[in-house]
Amino acid sequence: MKEDTLVVVYPSLFAENKINQLIENIKMILKIKNLKFGKIIKDDFLICIEADDPVFVSSAIGLLFGIKQIVIAKKIKNDFKTIVTQIGEIGSNLLLKGEKFFVKADGHAKGFVIKDLELAATSELIQKNQKISAKPGTESKHDKLLQIYVTKSNAYVCIFVDDGLGGTVNNSQLQKSICCIVDEFSAINCLETIKQGFDVKPIICHETREDLIHLVKILDKLLPRMLRLDVNLEFHKIPKFEKNSEGILSKTSLVTEVLIKGAKQEKISHVSLAISPLIFPSKYVENLQKQVFNANLIPHIALSGIDSEIIRNAKEIGMDKYISKIEKFAKTNFAKTKVKQNKGKISKKIIKIRLGPNNVHTILDSLEIEH
Repeated sequence: MKEDTLVVVYPSLFAENKINQLIENIKMILKIKNLKFGKIIKDDFLICIEADDPVFVSSAIGLLFGIKQIVIAKKIKNDFKTIVTQIGEIGSNLLLKGEKFFVKADGHAKGFVIKDLELAATSELIQKNQKISAKPGTESKHDKLLQIYVTKSNAYVCIFVDDGLGGTVNNSQLQKSICCIVDEFSAINCLETIKQGFDVKPIICHETREDLIHLVKILDKLLPRMLRLDVNLEFHKIPKFEKNSEGILSKTSLVTEVLIKGAKQEKISHVSLAISPLIFPSKYVENLQKQVFNANLIPHIALSGIDSEIIRNAKEIGMDKYISKIEKFAKTNFAKTKVKQNKGKISKKIIKIRLGPNNVHTILDSLEIEH
C-alpha cells in the first residue's frame, strides 16, 4: 500500500455528526466487496483509507450515503510551498493541450489564506503549462478540476474526484422501514428511504411475469446500497390494474394494505409510502397515513418533496432510462379520481439470496421464472 496515496472521503453535511458510523459502513461495504484495505483514520473533517486498489475501493464506497465526495489523493504536509509545488506537478500530468483548469481548495489553512493557496497554485500551473496552452477556467466552466483539502497537519492533492450520493449515513436512524417496489416511482421512494438513514426491507408487488422481470432489474440497482450480503426478498403477485389515474390510486391503496400486513408480521415500526403531496391529492395522502396510524405503525413519506437531487440520484445508481417514466408519473392528474377496492387474490413467495455479480439471474432462477 502506498502511504502517500489514499482514498479520501468528504462526509456530507448530514453525516458530520455520524463520522464513526460512516467509518463502520465503509469497513462493511469493503468487506462485502472483498476488497483489501489498511488503516482507516480521521483527519479533521476527512476519512482517509489506505487501499491496495484505490479505484475499486473508491467505487465501492460510492455505494454509500452520507458522502459529499470521494477522492483519490496524494497526502503531503500542510506547507504552502509544498502544496503549490505538488499541485504544479500533478496538474501538469493531468492537463491536455488547450484545456481549462480550475483550482479549488478547502479546509484549515496554517499560516496562510486558502484563497492565496488557490491563486499561487493557479499561477504555478500557468507557468508550467505554457507550451500546451492550458489556461485557467472558472468554477462553472472548466475541463479539469484540481482540488485540495487542507487539514491541520496535512494536505490532500486530489488525483481523482467523484461526487457522493449525499444524504445521511446508511442505517443511522436505527429504525427499520418497509417499502414496496411496484414501479419506477416507488423504487425512487425506496432509494430515498435508504438515503434518509433507514434500514429498508423491500417487497416487490408485480402483476405479470414481464412486470416481475422489469422490477427485478430495478431492484438490482438498489440491493448493493442496503449494506447486506444476504437478503430476504418478498414477492407478491397482485391483481392487474388500469394504467390511468384511478388504477394508480387503487393499486397504491392495495400496496399499502400489503405493507401494513408485512410490517406487522416482521415487527417493523415504519411504513414507507410511495406517495407525495406534490403529486397525489392531499385527502388521499391523509387517508393512507391514517390507515397506517390505525394499525399502530408510523407512516414515512420519503418523497414529501421532489427536486432535481432525486433525479440526479436516480442517474447515479444507473436508473437513467427510467427517469422519463418517473417524470411522466409526476405529471399525472388525479383530480376527482375515485379509488376502487380490489379484492382479488394475492400470492406471496419469499426467497433468500447472496448478493453477487448476477443478482437478476439469481433472483429469477430462485423464483423459477424463465428469462
